[in-house]
Amino acid sequence: MFKFDYKEPKVIAEIGCNHMGNYALALQLVDLAKLCGCNYVKFQKRNPKELLTPEQYAAPHPNPWNSYGATYGEHREKLELSALQHESLLEYCRSIGIEYSTSVWDITSTQEIIALNPQFIKVPSACNNNFGILKLLRDDYKGQVQISLGMTTHAEEESIISFFEESNQAATRLVIYSCTSGYPVPDSDACLLEINRLYHKFGNRVSEIGFSGHHNGIALDIAAYTLGARWIERHFTIDRTWKGTDHAASLEKPGMEKLVRDLNGTFNALTYKSTEILEIENEQRAKLKYRKN
Repeated sequence: MFKFDYKEPKVIAEIGCNHMGNYALALQLVDLAKLCGCNYVKFQKRNPKELLTPEQYAAPHPNPWNSYGATYGEHREKLELSALQHESLLEYCRSIGIEYSTSVWDITSTQEIIALNPQFIKVPSACNNNFGILKLLRDDYKGQVQISLGMTTHAEEESIISFFEESNQAATRLVIYSCTSGYPVPDSDACLLEINRLYHKFGNRVSEIGFSGHHNGIALDIAAYTLGARWIERHFTIDRTWKGTDHAASLEKPGMEKLVRDLNGTFNALTYKSTEILEIENEQRAKLKYRKN
């Protein structure tokens, strides 16, 4: 059985497309994530014409209220930032002391983000079976590769890890995430014990294991951390009522601040007593402890 030791939690504010294609808003969200104490911000990069079939591009958004365009393709184009804007975001993040990263959804976007050389690049659950993307990240990029395992079978998980093991990179470069792909996810579908399963199956084969949550509140993230999730990723927005799929499953600034506070507090609490009676207990022991007459 794999044994882990508790390390300081690493918190990712998943801005994703919650900037709604507005670069100034993206910068504002970076600033807020920094104020919350997050270690990382993460965006998303897509080339909609490459990612979608012509039929998908021309189809209406499945939920018209959330759409930013007349078609799903136009909606996706509206939410995109350019490669140059992503480069500027990376430089800005580093200038204020927070790390930038991005999820990549297609080959072109993967190549564009590899060129920026961030500390890590994420593969979303939707694309973890795109071995063209995985090959680029494995062979043409030297940073950490993070992969979410939402809507993924156990056989597909094995194929992903084995692919990185072919070049002996999984144990040193690969971070895998327990994840349920829903927006938002009810507590009963968060399935936190999947973290235990991933440790049992892959704990000695990958670098680290994380948790990517789309639920409401922050209690489940604390539980995920105590189960061994060293990376905690949550979507982040300014207003959960804004138009768009991800906002409702996101944390606002007060929630993210509390998440970072409580994760750090949990890390500090996960210890054994250094002595049988702690110094903080001495006064209470002298005052309250039963004494036999």
